[in-house]
Amino acid sequence: MTDTSLASSVHSPTFAIVVGEHSGDTLGAGLMQSLLARYPNAKFIGIGGPKMMALGFDSLFEMEELSVMGIFEVLGRLRRLFHIKDSLVAHFSQQRPDVFIGIDAPDFNLRVELSLKEQGIKTVHYVSPSVWAWRQKRIFNIAEATHMVLSLLPFEKAFYDKHHVPCQFVGHPLADDIPLVSEKETSRHALNLPLNHKILALMPGSRGGELARLVTPFLQTAQQLAKQDAELLFVAPMISDKRAKQFLEIKQKIAPDLPVEVIVGRTQEVMAASDCLLTASGTVTLEAALIKRPMVICYKFNPLTYHLFKGFVKLKWFSLPNLLANKSLVPELLQAQVSVNNILPLVKERLYQDQSELNQAFTDIHLSLKQNASEQAAIAVEQVYLQEH
Repeated sequence: MTDTSLASSVHSPTFAIVVGEHSGDTLGAGLMQSLLARYPNAKFIGIGGPKMMALGFDSLFEMEELSVMGIFEVLGRLRRLFHIKDSLVAHFSQQRPDVFIGIDAPDFNLRVELSLKEQGIKTVHYVSPSVWAWRQKRIFNIAEATHMVLSLLPFEKAFYDKHHVPCQFVGHPLADDIPLVSEKETSRHALNLPLNHKILALMPGSRGGELARLVTPFLQTAQQLAKQDAELLFVAPMISDKRAKQFLEIKQKIAPDLPVEVIVGRTQEVMAASDCLLTASGTVTLEAALIKRPMVICYKFNPLTYHLFKGFVKLKWFSLPNLLANKSLVPELLQAQVSVNNILPLVKERLYQDQSELNQAFTDIHLSLKQNASEQAAIAVEQVYLQEH
């Protein structure tokens, strides 16, 4: 019997995990499944979402409490966030999990990790913060707070290796879950959408703040497109009923007569069914690249947040498809650039022109990230778990 299988047969470890949004919940659920294959009696506790809780995760707080972006948005929630952080540290200091795994949410999780590591608890940070993009000196804080970083993107590991910080590239679970070819007709049948119309997906974000800032220019663009092509259909995938309600409330004010089909909880299917995506930035743009659909990416920060931090960012691009390709594959519009005049011609070009060259570039990205990520992450977490202090 190997050392690993012996550990599996003897130990029932406790893994503490904290996630702050839906993409983290997906990563956490995949990691849990792979760890449970090794340790069927393992316990999982911390902050998780619905996918993790369906696997038996014990969530001490609601995940939505951590789903806050932007310094000024965070300031309004600071007292509550500190309370949650202090409560978690106190709980884990007493219960002493075998490994603490912070999934994304770096501003929150790295503070928890540092406090726990100082008390001798092993810590892993899953999803590297964008230290390669801005505030690069944060890598030293990461090294101080964690025993291991699990990166989703290949160029991140090279950055950590350069600074001699333990890091494992595990690939991206989305590249494992999404097939190399996503059939448009299959998805349209599943969603009961017509086969003979062009479809534009309106995807203004999964957080309330970003959705509020993007719905208006997205709907105004759709109105202009509808005037030029009466057969063009619009679909808006929403992450939850709460976001769907917010979208429809804004739509009622901006474009009450524009037909838009709102579909909750089936975002990847909607993307696969569409001819083009008008989308917020974030993980969803990687999903779109893996599904092989052209897109126009927009993002608007809280204005104060943007003006405070714009000087610190040293990147040609902000979207994952462009960063992974190291070239401009898809158009990006940021802050004041997000206007109907800018969005409209970019969407029209991608709705009605050949995209075969783009699809090949997306396939190359897909193959580079398809590494059986949840399994690789579980192996890395297990290595930390089995290490002697």
